[in-house]
Amino acid sequence: MRARLLSLLLRAGRPPLLWGILTGAACVAAETFIAFALAQVAPRNALHAVYLVGVLVVAFLWGMRLGVITALASALVYDFFQVPPVHVVSIFSTWTWVPLLIFLVVALLVSAAAALMRTLVVEAEERRREADLSARTARLLLRAEHLRAALPVVARRLAQGLGLPYLDIALGPVGDDPRHCTLPLTDDGARIGTLVVPAGLPAGMTRRLRERVVPSLEAVLMAARDREAISTALAASRDELARIADEQAALRRVATSVARGVSPTEIFGAVAREMGLIVRADHTAIERYEPDRTVVLMSSWSASSGGSPSPVGSRRRLREDGLSALVLRTGQPGRIAADESTAGELGRWARDEENGIAVGSPIAVGGRLWGVMIAFFRGLERQPEGVEERMRVFTELVVTAISNAQARDELAASRARVVATSDETRHRIERDLHDGAQQRLVSLGLELRTAETAVPPGLPELKEQLSHTAEGLMLVLEDLRELSRGIHPAILSKGGLGPALKMLARRSAVPVELDVQVDGRLPERVEVAVYYIVSESLTNVAKHARASTVRVKVDAAGDAATVAIRDDGVGGANPGKGSGLIGLIDRVQALDGTIEVASPPGRGTTVTAVIPVGNR
Repeated sequence: MRARLLSLLLRAGRPPLLWGILTGAACVAAETFIAFALAQVAPRNALHAVYLVGVLVVAFLWGMRLGVITALASALVYDFFQVPPVHVVSIFSTWTWVPLLIFLVVALLVSAAAALMRTLVVEAEERRREADLSARTARLLLRAEHLRAALPVVARRLAQGLGLPYLDIALGPVGDDPRHCTLPLTDDGARIGTLVVPAGLPAGMTRRLRERVVPSLEAVLMAARDREAISTALAASRDELARIADEQAALRRVATSVARGVSPTEIFGAVAREMGLIVRADHTAIERYEPDRTVVLMSSWSASSGGSPSPVGSRRRLREDGLSALVLRTGQPGRIAADESTAGELGRWARDEENGIAVGSPIAVGGRLWGVMIAFFRGLERQPEGVEERMRVFTELVVTAISNAQARDELAASRARVVATSDETRHRIERDLHDGAQQRLVSLGLELRTAETAVPPGLPELKEQLSHTAEGLMLVLEDLRELSRGIHPAILSKGGLGPALKMLARRSAVPVELDVQVDGRLPERVEVAVYYIVSESLTNVAKHARASTVRVKVDAAGDAATVAIRDDGVGGANPGKGSGLIGLIDRVQALDGTIEVASPPGRGTTVTAVIPVGNR
């Protein structure tokens, strides 16, 4: 109630004049009764001060004019009731007009002071309300995500706060309208907006808008524009950081696959997918150039599920006006407006959906153009920016994967050639020993035995010497046969893996539990590898393991041969310190196989090898 009364007293508009007249009359009447009561205790010439209260109230609320009228009425009433002779207006007949004149002067001063005070108080209240309104406006504009969307709400708040029937805030200039008045909003002379208010406003309101509302609104608008620009820049920065983080994560995933030696086919598929997601392409493809001016599809990816891509390995001829041919001619990244005849593999998607933009990036391996990476974006109006540079990073990973694959293939081929040459050399030496030296030793042994039987009975010493020489020759022959079996066991070539492993088990110094699950013959390279794995493992067990038993299991079911040799020895074997195990690793890897050695101290050693069998 108190706040409402204060608001009523301090509002800019004055109460109705009739209320002022009635209030003035009521004040004069009340003051007269109070003067009668005070006349009993105070001198009469001091009672005129009582009538100044009503003048002050009326002048404060209704202005100086009604205050002056109230002062005159108060002087007459005071003269009539309080100045002797009472009940007679003596202001014009005696010298009593002098104190009355002083009263009037004081009343006029009080009235002027009250009117001025009201003006100052009302102006202070208006400024306070304007400050509150400016604060609310600033909060609305500075908290708004989009400045343009917040302006209608701010305009309605300003209209309500200023008591205007209409108000609008526009960014930039507006057209002329006789019903409205426009006030420009500027920033260092540059127009940033327009305040639109109804035409024909009072001069005081117009001055108030120009001097107080417009400057504060300009400051808030400039701050809101700066905040929106900063927010936009921060959002763009966050988006860019998120894009970079996603791109780095995609690159790490592909780089990890490359470092792990994943097959090129899998890497091509991963690159096509990751690149498509990062550059937001609709379709991607990786193609390899062939000498006969054809390209082979290595991988493809599509953001949508519509239509199945061409199978990997499919081949097509180069079109001279296509993107693949453009990259082949220039050796540089390029882009074209793609349709079904120009986009290459992606032309099928262009035909199925709509034309678009195709971007190609060359893949160069060892200084030679190996292939092209293509990204397709649906719609000609879509112009992706910076795609070539981002594709280049993925292209480098593809180049690394291809180089690694080539290096691995070359290394595997080199190992295979070394192993094959070594096996062939062993086989030839074994054959030469068997067909040459062994046969001659057998012949010499037979000749010595013949000579022994032909010695006369009278020469026992000669007969004994010939017998001793023949026995020594047989021992040399046995040693040569043992050496021949170590170089390349003839039983492996003749009987297969089962008999050869049984021979190794019989000759082993440590008891062997042998389990061979092999149906028929395996490829010679696989049998030789399995034989030498078992042979080298049994030799290591006899020399170092101090084991009581060895379990050997060979299983050739399916498309791979698995060999497992387990002993119960002391363990602690280190493959890096023995040339035998290193040779086995090279032999197995040359056949695209894997070999593992587990040898915890005190728990024995387990050697496990898996060798692809292929077509038998």
